[in-house]
Amino acid sequence: MHGLLSTLIWLPICSGLLVLLLGERRIAAGRWLALAGSLATLLLSIPLWAHFSTTTAAPQFTELLPWIPRFNASYALGVDGISLPLLVLTAFMTVPVVIAGWNVITSRPAQYYAAFLIMEGLMIGVFCATDALLFYFFWEAMLIPMFLIIGIWGGPRRVYATIKFFLYTFLGSVFMLAALIYMYVKCGSYTIAAFQALPLNLTEQHWIFAAFLLAFAVKVPMWPVHTWLPDAHVEAPTGGSVILAAIMLKMGGYGFLRFSLPIAPDASRELDLAVIALSLIAVIYIGFVALVQQDMKKLIAYSSIAHMGFVTLGAFVIYEIVRNTGSSSGAGMGLDGAMVQMISHGLISGALFLCVGVLYDRLHSRQIADYGGVVNSMPVFAAFMVLFALANTGLPGTSGFVGEFLVIIASFRASFWYSALAAVTLVLGAAYTLWLVKRVVFGPVISPRVAALEDVNGREFVVLGALALAVLLVGVWPAPLLKVMQPSIHHLVAQALATKL
Repeated sequence: MHGLLSTLIWLPICSGLLVLLLGERRIAAGRWLALAGSLATLLLSIPLWAHFSTTTAAPQFTELLPWIPRFNASYALGVDGISLPLLVLTAFMTVPVVIAGWNVITSRPAQYYAAFLIMEGLMIGVFCATDALLFYFFWEAMLIPMFLIIGIWGGPRRVYATIKFFLYTFLGSVFMLAALIYMYVKCGSYTIAAFQALPLNLTEQHWIFAAFLLAFAVKVPMWPVHTWLPDAHVEAPTGGSVILAAIMLKMGGYGFLRFSLPIAPDASRELDLAVIALSLIAVIYIGFVALVQQDMKKLIAYSSIAHMGFVTLGAFVIYEIVRNTGSSSGAGMGLDGAMVQMISHGLISGALFLCVGVLYDRLHSRQIADYGGVVNSMPVFAAFMVLFALANTGLPGTSGFVGEFLVIIASFRASFWYSALAAVTLVLGAAYTLWLVKRVVFGPVISPRVAALEDVNGREFVVLGALALAVLLVGVWPAPLLKVMQPSIHHLVAQALATKL
């Protein structure tokens, strides 16, 4: 299995470069090559999962090569129970994006597919890197393909949206780089494990925590640095919205788990109430903002911000559990919930954006007011959209329920009021999601154009069907996912609760 992680990173990147070389004149071959590259990456992730040991928290399938010896930086790869599910999610979600753009992208399709494949490899690199400088390289490099995807294939305000997206995420990451360099100077290595073991006083931890917070909060995104996300989603093509919601937002949550909690545990403990407050604001306030949206994409974008609030809430509520109960028992439940919520939200939000894409391809409108009675002309599509909408509300039996339930239970152990406020999102989520479904899917047919809509074709059915199965599988049988995460979550709890003072 040696070299498998490198293969997962560089196979889609090389496939993207080959598609680019084939160019627009041989785009039929380019499409099939893009599909083959994304499918091969997904298939290679299966033995990774099958051979993953659930008895250790140590990184597995490790690779180590010299990279920049002058700075003691290495090409170091490895996955644990936190990074593996996100890696598999990345490989899984790229396939429907390639299929969804099959006949839709007519302008520079070779470059479109190349951008997504290269970005897939870079995103997998983020989850595999065990060297902080390599992590930062992948973290920043993946912005370039997304910048191009929004800027070239986006909507009328794509230039504004893509520059705003790039500036927010890049500027936040600069503070993270400063923190990484500071820790390198102190310990002489860029290894993430060395950073986690580095003794730091409280002042140092505060500054490092603040730097990480600026980088990861923008990526999640947390309130109030969330304003770039609705603009980016509305202007991005369907595939861009899917990857943005399903994968890129999860990198912020992953950063908190990989860097903030284990590297600055004392600062995390002192500042946990601030993060919890920001998370609850995202859950409640953004839910009300979603209620008034008239654009389907913008509504789902705000829904993503609200649901990602559960991730940061579950990650930081562990300190309140210990503080209020005097025991670490149950602390891991919040982190379990945060991880499951990231996986679930990746599937559900990606599926909802694909549903919006199906409608937009036919009517070229994302305005809710332009639809109504879609179920009459598109019954199969309506069944899929209702399923994903119900999953978005946290319906038991779907993946949306598992993560939110775990986070709410963990919050209850910390404080009744945390759980009560977090549970408000179940009401608000049902309100804006079901209101969207009522206005778009049900009701009378409001225009002849809607009455003439054709139901999903075979390509769309395969994409939505695969996502529906994944949502139901995680909802009904989350045990394999939780089992893979368990040792790493327990190790993270121990790191987060240990003091460096």
